[in-house]
Amino acid sequence: MARIIDVDASGRVESVRSEEAERVRRDLQQFAWLLDSSIPIPGTSLTVGVDALIGLFPVIGDLIGVALSSYILSQAARLGAPRSVLTRMAFNIGVEGVVGLIPFAGDVFDAAFKANQRNVRLLDQWLDEPKRIERSTRAFAAMIIVALLVFLVLVGLGGYVLVSAIVA
Repeated sequence: MARIIDVDASGRVESVRSEEAERVRRDLQQFAWLLDSSIPIPGTSLTVGVDALIGLFPVIGDLIGVALSSYILSQAARLGAPRSVLTRMAFNIGVEGVVGLIPFAGDVFDAAFKANQRNVRLLDQWLDEPKRIERSTRAFAAMIIVALLVFLVLVGLGGYVLVSAIVA
């Protein structure tokens, strides 16, 4: 398997490409297009994909959509994407899956958010510029962790206030 290694002027590796990675990249781009943008809406420049149509079936359609989206995540892991990139991709899938559970509004969000194409672009960027994307996705993962901790603290405080009000 041929590998192409790009280095900058100081000799640092900027990207590593292989025939296998390029094949997977093309396949995932086609798969994401099918899921997110393969069906044009007549009379507009907007498109939806198979994922949006499947999502019209309450709950089960959204679960199937998340399962299909997870294929892109698994291929990114197989290509060696770092945890920070995989975390951001999983976040995109999770947002689309959770918001997709809301009847109608979730389906509109799903059609507009296009998590699969976002994730393929993120993977492409990582394959082209691994260091830059790893830094930005690490910062994103840190923000998610901080937001989750703040949420848990607020839930704890809310529970404490509620229990205090009931007992008093």
